[in-house]
Amino acid sequence: MFNDIKKLKPKKLTKAAVMTEAKDFVAINFGLICYAIGWAAFLLPYKMTTGDLTGMCAILYYLTGIPIQLSYCVANVFLLVFAIKELGYRFVLKTTYAIFALSFFLDVAQNIMKDDQGQFLQLLGPGQDSMACVLGAIICGFGIGTVFVNNGSTGGLDIVAAIVTKYRNISLGRVMIYINILTISSCYFFFDSWRMVVFGYVVLVICNYTLDMIVNSSRQDVQFIIFTKDHVQLSERIINETSHSVTVIDSEGYYSHTPTKILITIVHKNESIHILRMIHEVDPNAFVSTSRAEGVYGNGFNQIKLK
Repeated sequence: MFNDIKKLKPKKLTKAAVMTEAKDFVAINFGLICYAIGWAAFLLPYKMTTGDLTGMCAILYYLTGIPIQLSYCVANVFLLVFAIKELGYRFVLKTTYAIFALSFFLDVAQNIMKDDQGQFLQLLGPGQDSMACVLGAIICGFGIGTVFVNNGSTGGLDIVAAIVTKYRNISLGRVMIYINILTISSCYFFFDSWRMVVFGYVVLVICNYTLDMIVNSSRQDVQFIIFTKDHVQLSERIINETSHSVTVIDSEGYYSHTPTKILITIVHKNESIHILRMIHEVDPNAFVSTSRAEGVYGNGFNQIKLK
């Protein structure tokens, strides 16, 4: 027999919650700094671009000389005006901070990487386009992945994709693919250069691969099957201290004929240690089984997208 314990209670603002937000803030800034370094130290000096709004701003910079951070900031402010109603104030506030912070870091990083004549320094030397492409993409992917893992957003075309996926049953990834293909392919028409197109796609693939590694390594899901005699207290703690619920099953040990409860819950990988600590504190004698869960959809996890 399956029983839901109860609905999730609203979380109170605790010291732990404040510390978590503070850690997210530090991690997001670190990720933004890495992203800015990837562009200023490797991509811009070797005249490379990629998808997303940053890539568009880089193309505009190569064409007109308008600083990438300036066009990036203006374009994002314009997009956020439309996003307030559609995506909510909380999303907009966090994204607004990331936009201005990234614009600042891009400006600082570019100033550091320019010589007295205002020209970019090529750290790897002339003719090292391939290595600059790989290093820049890895650093940018690591930076943006760090931002995403810590509940941040860099704005840009993520805003457009988020609005599209809200009204259309299409995955955010597919929307971004279409936008990125259009952005990178446009380099040929602006610069008559297949080099920029090819390197643009290489940067995109490596950057996205690095981003996926960072995000997926921290957002894998784990299923817990817990046999315990103190199911009420443990279930209460799981519900109140995480964003997940618990299913309770009545059971009986065949050998001892002792009635017991089985708790089943699925949490994110980075919450596993916290769950194990809960179990040890509530019932040190509990029997626990964990397994990797793939393709978890529903409240607190991924949304089902059919396209």
